Amino acid sequence: MLRQYTLDSSKWLKLLVAGGGMLIVFALTAWWANSASAHGYVDGPSSRAILCKNGVNTDCGAIIYEPQSLEAPKGWPNAGPADGKIASAGGAFPKLDEQSATRWAKVNITPGPTTFSWTLTARHSTASWKYYITKQNWDPNAPLSRASFDLTPFCSLPYSGQPPANFSHTCDVPARTGYQVILAVWEVADTANAFYNVIDVNFTGPADVIPPTAPSNVAVTNATSSTISLSWTASTDNVGVNEYRIYRNGAHVGTVNGTTTTFQDTGLAASTSYVYKVVARDLATNTSPDSNSVTGTTTPPVPDTQAPTAPVSLHNMGVTANSVSLMWGAATDNVGVSEYRIYNGSTLVDTVNGSTLTYNVTGLSPNTSYTFTVYAADQAGNVSPASNAHTATTSSGNTCPAPWSATQVYLNGDQATYNGQIYQAKWWTQNDRPDLKSGQWDVWTVVGNCP
Repeated sequence: MLRQYTLDSSKWLKLLVAGGGMLIVFALTAWWANSASAHGYVDGPSSRAILCKNGVNTDCGAIIYEPQSLEAPKGWPNAGPADGKIASAGGAFPKLDEQSATRWAKVNITPGPTTFSWTLTARHSTASWKYYITKQNWDPNAPLSRASFDLTPFCSLPYSGQPPANFSHTCDVPARTGYQVILAVWEVADTANAFYNVIDVNFTGPADVIPPTAPSNVAVTNATSSTISLSWTASTDNVGVNEYRIYRNGAHVGTVNGTTTTFQDTGLAASTSYVYKVVARDLATNTSPDSNSVTGTTTPPVPDTQAPTAPVSLHNMGVTANSVSLMWGAATDNVGVSEYRIYNGSTLVDTVNGSTLTYNVTGLSPNTSYTFTVYAADQAGNVSPASNAHTATTSSGNTCPAPWSATQVYLNGDQATYNGQIYQAKWWTQNDRPDLKSGQWDVWTVVGNCP
């Protein structure tokens, strides 16, 4: 029988607030997905952010965990991060905006051809790369602002398509003396955003052109079925080692700072051999010769003998004369749940995949009690304990819910008849036709036929 509801103004307000909250969550999710779609940073000459990650700059805040996330609207200098928040790309990492003549480590460079190298942790369709530099007489003890910079880029590279993960190109850096800041801007093509990196450079003194010595004694220290651990002896450099880059089978797979001489490679295939080498780089991005190569082999796969946990909170979402609509909470597993098995008493009713948490049991008799349980299983065939047992009684079958009405407000659990089928609402709805809004993720679900 269809239940009727009258909503007073306070309930309407709650529904509106809840709906607004859902819209906000959706909007934030969409924004995050968009903002997280492309990331990258300048690592040659080393940017302020990457020197923070590598421990050369200190007291940097959270940027040490994500130097690739300095993202803000594109269009600088007419748009983009505000004055005083240029280094942090809008203020998300405020420590980067602290500015003085001595606050940040500086990379020695000379005027003329300079190679700028980017590491793109997510390769995104690109519109351009642009580079700006501070004026000769800028104030290094004042917050970075547009007034600090020559607003005509000294290098502008149009680009079309998706760049490689490690992208480099050469620009002519104009003549300066002393401490200057270069602003590097990577403009994304198909979003409204760009990535902003500042590079603290020093034009005094000779350029550092001496590379570090090669790391030595690279060795495998441990291996599992999916990881290989490495260690090596540190390189030396006339100025200082900034970072080590680790290569697997010739491909760059990781970077650690210049004080770290260990690395763990993860996500590997079992019973497989891999060849590793390590190179060192200094602040001026001079790269050492390759280290010795070493081969590591992962161990055989470990048999999976751990069963999933039991599914939880088995309950029904509605009954008809010949069906019960079941729902349960997910089980967990050390590898992954591959399927759920639904039982009526001791009889297996059906099996659904590990991402499905609902099932409509059909073919039942009217006015009859049934007890259901659900089990989880993994790919290795390990089976969980049973869920809680849930007993449900089918309806008598003498009546059908009232026909669906476009003006009726339906709440979770309310039922309606449409074209000979019984539909049940999953949440608040009005004027959503059942046959167009049915299925696992829509408002209505089919729970049976109207006798």
